[in-house]
Amino acid sequence: MRLFERSVVAVGIVGLAVIASSLTVAGQQAGQAAPNAQMVARGKYLVTVQDCNGCHTPFTDKGEPDMTKMLSGHPQSAAPIVGSPRLPAGWVTAISTTNTGWSGPWGVSFTTNLTPDRGTGIGAWTEQQFINAIRQGKKGGNGRALLPPMPWRMYGQLTDDDLKSIFAYLKTIPAIQNRVPPAILAPPPPAAR
Repeated sequence: MRLFERSVVAVGIVGLAVIASSLTVAGQQAGQAAPNAQMVARGKYLVTVQDCNGCHTPFTDKGEPDMTKMLSGHPQSAAPIVGSPRLPAGWVTAISTTNTGWSGPWGVSFTTNLTPDRGTGIGAWTEQQFINAIRQGKKGGNGRALLPPMPWRMYGQLTDDDLKSIFAYLKTIPAIQNRVPPAILAPPPPAAR
């Protein structure tokens, strides 16, 4: 290789190193480490094997998750649910046709929009808010309790690295604007006399 070609290659390598370094510094200044491809791949794997799409992606009329609405939660366009349905004796739980609305003794819960949409999803969340939500079972990391069927106690056993990987992956999926309705909480049971 000639001297000129070696110089161009060296300048190119130095340039890439400077760019990579500045991106890392920018990510650290924003309070978040830049995720790497391996971390995102691990997050995708965990989201897949834990079947997050089974609840957070609306189902089609064929009973399969509609991947055009991947992880966007209960559709804002669905028919409004205003309370728990009447169930036959012996039944305590009902599920909407989209598989994103769940009714039980707690009231009615709707699966959250996990896409990185900043207004209706988790796009404005920090990594720590996400970890706190899963570990403590609190909406947004410090809000009301997460409701069934969210298995947060099980997912709370994941390592910090696993939860960070899931969060990193969720930040890479398409952002879908979808405002999920608030939960309808059941009234507290009457006080025992």
